[in-house]
Formats: sequence, C-alpha cells, structure tokens
Amino acid sequence: MNDGEYNRLYWQCRRGMRELDLLLQGFLRQQRDWLDTDRQACFETLLNYPDAVLLEWLMGRQIPSDKEVAQLVRNIRNTAAA
Repeated sequence: MNDGEYNRLYWQCRRGMRELDLLLQGFLRQQRDWLDTDRQACFETLLNYPDAVLLEWLMGRQIPSDKEVAQLVRNIRNTAAA
C-alpha cells in the first residue's frame, strides 16, 4: 500500500469515538504490510459500516455475517490484545 492509500485509510479510521479510533488506527499502523489488495478492500468495506455497528463488532458483542469482515474483525481484536 502506498503512502497516499495509507493516509486516506488512516484518516477514515478517525471515527469520532475514541475506542474505535484507537482500535482501527492501531490495527492499520501495525498491519500495514499485511494488508494486501484483497485485505485492504475488506478493510475499506469495514470502514463503511456505522460506528455503532463497528463498536458492537470490535467489542465482541456481535459477529458480522460477512465471513471476510468477521475474520478482519477477529484480526483487529487480536492485534489490540497483543
């Protein structure tokens, strides 16, 4: 991912809810090299969900129905726990 894409995604991770900002931005910083084209597309899909939905998923209170998004949510949660 080039710097322009990274900066765009990093900006989109700013949600106005501190918990989400920390989880999403932390994941992006730590996993930048892991995000190949497909994973980056999935991350962008994730960022299109409303904050309330993202919070429920990232706090583990609900599981996304989309399997790829669910795996990404697990990865974000695991990165935060490490």
